[in-house]
Amino acid sequence: MRSRHGSARTFALLSGGGTAGHVQPALAVGEALVDRGHARASIGYVGSRRGMEAWLVPAAGFEVTLLPGRGIKRRLSLENLGAIAGLAVACVLGLALVAKRRPRVVVTVGGYAGLPCSLAAIALRVPLVVISYDAVPGTANRLVARFARKCAVAFESTRLPNQVVTGAPLRKAVLAADRSEKGRLAARAVLGVAPDRFLLLVAGGSLGARRINDAVVGLAKSWAARGDIAIYHVAGERNLAAVKAATAGLGPVGSGPGGLDYHLVGYEEKMPALLAGCDLAILRAGASTVAELAAIGTPSVLVPLPGAPHDHQRKNAEALAGKGAALVLSDLECTPERLAGLIEELRGEPERLASIAKAAAASGHLDAAEQIAALVDSVAKDSR
Repeated sequence: MRSRHGSARTFALLSGGGTAGHVQPALAVGEALVDRGHARASIGYVGSRRGMEAWLVPAAGFEVTLLPGRGIKRRLSLENLGAIAGLAVACVLGLALVAKRRPRVVVTVGGYAGLPCSLAAIALRVPLVVISYDAVPGTANRLVARFARKCAVAFESTRLPNQVVTGAPLRKAVLAADRSEKGRLAARAVLGVAPDRFLLLVAGGSLGARRINDAVVGLAKSWAARGDIAIYHVAGERNLAAVKAATAGLGPVGSGPGGLDYHLVGYEEKMPALLAGCDLAILRAGASTVAELAAIGTPSVLVPLPGAPHDHQRKNAEALAGKGAALVLSDLECTPERLAGLIEELRGEPERLASIAKAAAASGHLDAAEQIAALVDSVAKDSR
């Protein structure tokens, strides 16, 4: 059946976004629904005009609708007045969209971008499925979870109504990443990094992290003459210009001899290859990051974002570290000197790195997207 807007009748509306860490898990569920026989055109995505979904979703072949709004700061601020007004407008538009499309089910990954469609689904009695992959659910998910038919969660310690522990949904590219010796060499060939260098991946999430960026800039400068190390620095698009200026003179080393091999990018689509090819990763502790580390089996030092809502990044990191699958470094401790000492310590203990990698791989959920897609199908079928 066709809807009035000319595409296949809507089966599901996926909602949420802002960062790649929100968008990619939702897209993984969308792909799993396609694999289960749903037409790609029957799956829509609703997100924010300010988020990365504006280009990530169309690139994945799904239709996207972008609503106004931005996150509300957890302190008194005049900006919050504009944020609340934008959210109100988004909720009205979301209600109109869900009323027009009449999807069989709405799926939200949370955040301010997921709230309008979630509230619309509740108001219009459209079945709602909540995906919560942080150790502590965000405010938006906690608000709507009591009305959801099912809540798919990544951690057993999460406490939401009607929850099912599935793990966090992952992209096929992540699931295909290979950290065997052959896979590692193939990944480094794709990345342009020599196989004999110790490859350090540093990233602060798709939007970047100033503390991590400052630390790795200092580290890179102090290691400028090092011919045994490569740093692949994903600085975040909004920080790229400042980091590029601060690291002028550093860059990738060609086929000849040289010092530090330093790669700087704003956003990296080949992150699965980086996680497969690196020897150690220094990262924030967003839920998607933690899930990808576990799925691929990458040893890491996690630097939780201080002030994250409900301190969820620290709890994400501790969930992995508690299994011996990562190390945790506080934001204040993330300095060039502390990083240098920790990296050299781990380089001197290859068996310890191998143990961390093994523990990470043992904690991964590789079929989370498929489990959630089956859950979505079940909810839609029961609502007939």
